[in-house]
Amino acid sequence: MTIKYTPDHEWIKIDGNSATVGITHHAQDALGDVVFVDLPEVGQTYAAKDAAAVVESVKAAADVYMPANGEVTGVNEALRADPSLANSDPLGAGWFFKMTLANPAELDAMMDETSYTAFAADAH
Repeated sequence: MTIKYTPDHEWIKIDGNSATVGITHHAQDALGDVVFVDLPEVGQTYAAKDAAAVVESVKAAADVYMPANGEVTGVNEALRADPSLANSDPLGAGWFFKMTLANPAELDAMMDETSYTAFAADAH
């Protein structure tokens, strides 16, 4: 499995034409304590960069953007029940949604972990 990162601080874990999406450590650090998530509807199709979900913290609300064109195939009900998972385990149990990729080649332009780490450090 490959993990890629967007400039909007989402991660996407790729497994063939399927992927899991969430927010990065940097994003949850910037947001603070997450208190609510609004997840997309299963079966909904989005274009890359469309707002697919919303994350709200004690400090701010932010959109979670679709990293690539595709269809939502599942949402993290555990995250809906316990939004703090986005803080405690953003790259694991705090995932937001699963999707089917319309065009996996779109992900080739995204950052790998090394590039994202440098990008996030510059974002401070």
